[in-house]
Amino acid sequence: MNKHTTGDGTVGKALDVLEMVSAKGRPVRFSELLNESPLPKATLYRLLQTLVSQGMLSYGDEQQTYALGIRLVRLAHQAWRQSSIAPIARPIVSALSETVGETVHLAQLDNGQVLYVDKRNAKDPIDMYSQAGKVGPGYCTGVGKVLMAFLEPGELDQVIAKQSFYRYTPATLADEASLRADLDTIRQEGIAYDREEHEPEIICIAAPIMSPKGRPIGALSVTTSTRRKSLDELNEAKPALLKAASDIAAAVSDWQFPG
Repeated sequence: MNKHTTGDGTVGKALDVLEMVSAKGRPVRFSELLNESPLPKATLYRLLQTLVSQGMLSYGDEQQTYALGIRLVRLAHQAWRQSSIAPIARPIVSALSETVGETVHLAQLDNGQVLYVDKRNAKDPIDMYSQAGKVGPGYCTGVGKVLMAFLEPGELDQVIAKQSFYRYTPATLADEASLRADLDTIRQEGIAYDREEHEPEIICIAAPIMSPKGRPIGALSVTTSTRRKSLDELNEAKPALLKAASDIAAAVSDWQFPG
């Protein structure tokens, strides 16, 4: 659980519990949360009940699991509309998907993880994890790695410390040394690849969207399946991908960027 828990009181603890549930990406039982939380059993239970009563979490009686609630989804949608680059980038994302004939993702970095803020499916869509509004790992996705690669060294250290390094597939970069080596290559080449690192048969090429101050404010990827294309064939989308990322950066150049 995050270090800010003790300093932020009840609200901070409740937010950490929300993050724990969200990070699972699936309904989760109380016992599983208790095993991972430093909170006492009674405190965790009380916070979960409060979050359920406020609509921030939902509770499934049959499976006895907690999941993100509809009120939280509504708030997240409003936050997405107000702070995401997605509304500005949408026409460019759609045009890129039409041009390359594959699925295109737009993502931003959120507390060390990847938040998918938009997605345009190929005409023949592929079943995959990513959806707009979903959170994914940073260390084993193309968009996550390309966002991490262009962070300042101190910020990168903080983000890497938040990675779980869970091995999703045999190709997953499951330790810090392997990730840092890949990030060095990404900085040199200006793009990142997902070589079936998060999901079997799913590959992508990703590019950063940079602010005028040289910070990564988002990432764009072209994604397909190894059943459809090889990584070399997917690499043919690189020029269109880089142009789209540059076009999005230009479209949002009047934003007030941090740092």
